[in-house]
Amino acid sequence: MGLSLEEYRNLIDLTPFPRPEPFRTAEEKTEACEMLLKFLLRERGMIAAFSATYEKKRALVRNYMNERLSLPVPQDLLDIQDSLFWTESLERGIVNAEEFPEIKYGISLWEGDISRLNTDGIVNAANSRMLGCFLPGHHCIDNVIHSNAGMQLRRDCARIMAQQGHPEEAGEAKITRAYNLPSKYVLHTVGPMIGREPSPKQSGELRSCYISCLDLAAEMGLRSIAFCCVATGVFNFPRAMAAEIAVGAVVHWKLHHPENNIKVVFNTFLKEDTEIYQNILKFI
Repeated sequence: MGLSLEEYRNLIDLTPFPRPEPFRTAEEKTEACEMLLKFLLRERGMIAAFSATYEKKRALVRNYMNERLSLPVPQDLLDIQDSLFWTESLERGIVNAEEFPEIKYGISLWEGDISRLNTDGIVNAANSRMLGCFLPGHHCIDNVIHSNAGMQLRRDCARIMAQQGHPEEAGEAKITRAYNLPSKYVLHTVGPMIGREPSPKQSGELRSCYISCLDLAAEMGLRSIAFCCVATGVFNFPRAMAAEIAVGAVVHWKLHHPENNIKVVFNTFLKEDTEIYQNILKFI
């Protein structure tokens, strides 16, 4: 069994992250990016003795962040990172989930980038290490969330996992601040990794991902949560089956917790997934 919230909530700060002051000019963003790049290069025993476009330098910052371990970062540099990343969140555009129409049971569907959503919590499809994706610039949701949140997210996850002392089991969940994302919290859950066809045990583990996240959200008093399509990417769970399990788990939880009116958003990124959820949600 993994750590309960009570067992790790004192390891990390779970109060909502204060919003930094955003940058107002391109020059401020460029200077911040260069300072971050110099720090990350210095960690690698390198120097920034080259010229490149802002876009290239910003991509390098992300790549080096993805690869680095959870090492200490000076607070003044974190402050610079936070202002840059929050500026970028504002530039991407924040989407207010409260405006989504309800289908039933407080459930909504939205297609788009989950890192833009203003909800109390968003769900990250993590791996068993629970430290984020280490592949530079990878497009998985784990990488996107960590890259846009900031280096503090891996630090928090590392503290939890060091205390736990073993990899996260499929179907469980942990919660951290979301830092420079519009949401307040990230709920990290590990789906089952599928070979050819999901076994009944793996289907149960996927169902547990949704139940564990909802239980954790309720324990934290969250009012809204957005679920990505857990385990349907590189973990290879069949999309239609995964959506049926997801909707069934959420509706079941809702019916058994009538006192809790948490808003649930099923977030899709691919049109194919949107159509699958639309077809399923018609029958709830």
